[in-house]
Amino acid sequence: MSRKIERLINLTIALLATTRYLTKTEIFRTVEGYEGSPETKERMFERDKDDLRSLGISIDVGSFDPLFADEAGYRIKAENYQLDLGEITPTEISLLSLAADAWQDAAFADAAQSAILKLSSFGVPADPIDIPGASQKLSNSSADLETITGAIGTSDLLVFDYLSTDLVAEERTIIPIALSNKSGFWYVSGVDNQLQEIRTFRLDRVQGSLTVRKNKDAFEYPADFELNQVDSAATLRFAIIDVRKGKGHALRTLATSVKDLGEWDQIRIPIYTIEYLTAQILWHGEDVFVHEPADLRETVISQLQELLINHE
Repeated sequence: MSRKIERLINLTIALLATTRYLTKTEIFRTVEGYEGSPETKERMFERDKDDLRSLGISIDVGSFDPLFADEAGYRIKAENYQLDLGEITPTEISLLSLAADAWQDAAFADAAQSAILKLSSFGVPADPIDIPGASQKLSNSSADLETITGAIGTSDLLVFDYLSTDLVAEERTIIPIALSNKSGFWYVSGVDNQLQEIRTFRLDRVQGSLTVRKNKDAFEYPADFELNQVDSAATLRFAIIDVRKGKGHALRTLATSVKDLGEWDQIRIPIYTIEYLTAQILWHGEDVFVHEPADLRETVISQLQELLINHE
């Protein structure tokens, strides 16, 4: 990723996360990539604004305090950031998922987290978990996703060894029709070549590499298939977390129960992976308190300590 693209993504994240207008001075202090003389930073920022607007990203200009003629500020309102994609094909959904993977990697990168940390240290209120597309950390490699996406586009056969519930690797051959993500896990759905039925497979249970074979037969996409047919894996462990009222929206969507504690709500969340849930929690800072399990608490504390050391 080029430095300019990285700077544009970090600028977008900062302007989305803030709940008030940011001045140029604050932007230059928090977003990595603005270097050189004041005039150079000004020119870079003006070009970046033009580039974002050319992509259809609306940047609002306003004042920190409307009662005073202070310096103009900038922000991106989440409601103006949403895209109306209309009707899109399964192939387009898969391609968009790859773009989301790239966005996600940038949103959780050190530079982006540094910007959010600096905003908070300056007293700028921010709610980064409301950034569209920043609610899940994906673990599968882009290479596998590209392979699956290509097979979906050509309706070719996808062959792989899949770990069954009995922990036995079995070769499966499918014609993939959809790629989806749920609760931090990637799933591929397709017509099983042997059963001639639609099956869904979790990618972290695929053993070894994925192989694509040319499908010489005509294939018609199943008209009755819907992505909500994907079943997430069961889990035996839950996290107990306190979340401040009005905060932690993405965490709340994962909760299986909510208990009102007054200023806080206590929620119960299934743990799919410690890494995934830790990434979610870190975005919320002091608006979240982890009670259990102990290993989740320790991981969160360790990550916070590393983040502080890296940005001292």
